[in-house]
Amino acid sequence: MKKIILLTVLLFPKLLLAQKNIEKQQLIWYGYYNTLKFNEKWSLLSEIQERQFYNPTAQHQLVFRSYLERKLIGNWNASAGVTYFLQNPNNPESESNLTVPELRPDLGFNNKQKLSFITINHRYKAEARFFHDVKNGKLVDGFRFSNFRFRYQLGLDFPLWKKKEKEKIILKLKDEIMFNVGSKIVKNTFDQNRVYLALNYKFNDSYAIEMGCMDWFQQQKTGVDFYNRDILRFSVFHTIDLKKKEND
Repeated sequence: MKKIILLTVLLFPKLLLAQKNIEKQQLIWYGYYNTLKFNEKWSLLSEIQERQFYNPTAQHQLVFRSYLERKLIGNWNASAGVTYFLQNPNNPESESNLTVPELRPDLGFNNKQKLSFITINHRYKAEARFFHDVKNGKLVDGFRFSNFRFRYQLGLDFPLWKKKEKEKIILKLKDEIMFNVGSKIVKNTFDQNRVYLALNYKFNDSYAIEMGCMDWFQQQKTGVDFYNRDILRFSVFHTIDLKKKEND
């Protein structure tokens, strides 16, 4: 099953290349990621992402995400959470300044396989998307359900440098594919594919920084129009281990 998913992730976007109109865009993402570890099984993960166009400069998205994660048997984790998403126009030169909120509850499962020289991560996630109602270019009361989205991410971590048996610099490679499902989805069942390459430096057990680049390929509702976005990402990771603090 994992081999089939992997082949789909790598090959499916290529099948869309026959007829398409591609709009190239450039963005910068800034992110803060916090992990609050209650004990060996339970953690609360939260993040804030600021996403901006550059060349030209404009606000694109602001993301607040929080989810509770529990360790299961073996190398499996389960999670449940919600995302509050603020969406600005996809055109950085748009004259509209309308920001549309979205609520996105989700369920997910993660599996991690640690080999001698590499760590393989599998992430499966299902999301329900609720958009704020808009009428005549303005926000009105209420949210409406849009569709479900299913995501699969394959991640590979390569440790480049260790100190005192702890990984300090890690090369990360990720590929994530997303599919839309719902009665309103007609021509864009394939939603998007993201390929990400980054270097992660761990200062200690509490702090790490990461810099990477992402290729974001997304299909629009027309089915023949696509965004191809080049993204620079700068991230800070902060882990607070409550159990460790209690022992101290």
